[in-house]
Amino acid sequence: MHQPSQAAVAATAGGTQPGSRLTGLGAYRPERVVSNEQAAVQAGVDPEWITQRVGVRERRHANDSETVVSMAVAAGKEALGDAGAAPADVDVVVLATCSMPSPMPNGAAQVAAFLGCRAVAGFDLNAACSGFSHGLAVADALVRAGTARSVLVIGSERMSDWVTPTDRNTGPIFADGAAAALVQPSALPHIFPVAWGSDGSQADLIKIDATSGHMEMAGRKVFRWTTSALAGVMQTACDRAGLSPGHLKALIPHQANLRILDILQQGLNVDQLLVADDVVQAGNTCAASVPLAFHALRQRGVITAGDPVLLFGFGAGLTYAAQVVHCP
Repeated sequence: MHQPSQAAVAATAGGTQPGSRLTGLGAYRPERVVSNEQAAVQAGVDPEWITQRVGVRERRHANDSETVVSMAVAAGKEALGDAGAAPADVDVVVLATCSMPSPMPNGAAQVAAFLGCRAVAGFDLNAACSGFSHGLAVADALVRAGTARSVLVIGSERMSDWVTPTDRNTGPIFADGAAAALVQPSALPHIFPVAWGSDGSQADLIKIDATSGHMEMAGRKVFRWTTSALAGVMQTACDRAGLSPGHLKALIPHQANLRILDILQQGLNVDQLLVADDVVQAGNTCAASVPLAFHALRQRGVITAGDPVLLFGFGAGLTYAAQVVHCP
């Protein structure tokens, strides 16, 4: 039987932390690039129709060896390296995903084992496209409560397994990938209170059909919900962080489509606000989309350590979660 890690032993000693912070980011993008020309043939549409409708120009699809777990491991390994942390430092792994091939065993425990994290807590969290933001809120609470000292939060998806390529509403849009963040204690808060919620009365708008095993999405209704019902969520997250939208360095929303991103930017009423647009090259990667877009902006150097950014996930459930964080 594995013995508890040193981090896990320390965490059980009790006590609370005044805050938490992101100390490292990591990402994994599958090798296979699928162009609009390829996706359009399968969906029976024109390539430019895809670009005009959702803004996607290419996406990544996993090959047979790139699984939800293996992509999560790769992203988690980079996040640990970025933070200067070792697997032995981790005491909780949270895997945000809705595309595991089977409900058991969970993915997080497997990710922890492959990373070399011994006897840590590991659980999957399914809030679809807002899963990473939900996982980050859980990690922040665990660290501040003193329950954990290092929580690895990973969004990893193989959405290509669950969409029908010939369905123009989902096939050209959804894609695969993973990204991770390490959350650790801080003398001051650098992950601010989450603004989150759900509307299960509209859960059927995005679902995996139990008979066919394929995703179904009422795109227009989802668009209206996102751009109307969620209008105040971003402002609430800013209020809970004690800053105005004008103080943000960037808005990093779920990468649903470019039209939604434009409307969200307008809703904050901040001129020249940087808005992540990873959807153009990555498609909609569900729970991985927010951290992948976060990682991409940081890699480009347009956001740097200490910059306040607003993360905003929303999607199936219907679920949503937004929080201001400081870039590691």
